[in-house]
Amino acid sequence: MAPSSITTKGGDRGETSLLYGGRVAKDDLRTEAYGALDEAISALGLARSLCTDAAVQERILELQRECFTVGAELATGKGQRYKLEAHFPTLAAEAVDALEAEVHHLEATVGLPDGFVIPGGNPGAAAIDLARTLVRRAERRAVTISRSGELENPEVIRYLNRLSDLLFMLARKEEGERTIAK
Repeated sequence: MAPSSITTKGGDRGETSLLYGGRVAKDDLRTEAYGALDEAISALGLARSLCTDAAVQERILELQRECFTVGAELATGKGQRYKLEAHFPTLAAEAVDALEAEVHHLEATVGLPDGFVIPGGNPGAAAIDLARTLVRRAERRAVTISRSGELENPEVIRYLNRLSDLLFMLARKEEGERTIAK
């Protein structure tokens, strides 16, 4: 049964619930990490709506779905991952390896720029670049969580790192001719 309202008032005192129990402050590192990832997912939605390359649009949709898996990992408190594993797919090394292979393929087919890229070559690429920066923020927060001993799956950091690389290359693919900072 669907909730009767999106307004639960559960966060009115500055707290939120983790996926499998426990409440944390809304500025907790976990909420910061999955919040940044949520921002990236929304930016990817904008990118998908603006991209002209159908293959890039489809890949972005797949990445949005994968990011929900990563977000679930980030929203699961330490010691509760077994519950996540029992109900949802979790992030495995193979997903990271697949991203890396895709990055290498795009490097070979699209090529790497000769200098710094100024985002904004076209709307779709600019939105992908925005999403990439939000993924980088989520990655920084995930590193902090990991350093505190609270992140149980090290693949989360690897995934976010490779995802930002892939988004860089997808933006270059969508952009076609690049705008290089001189």
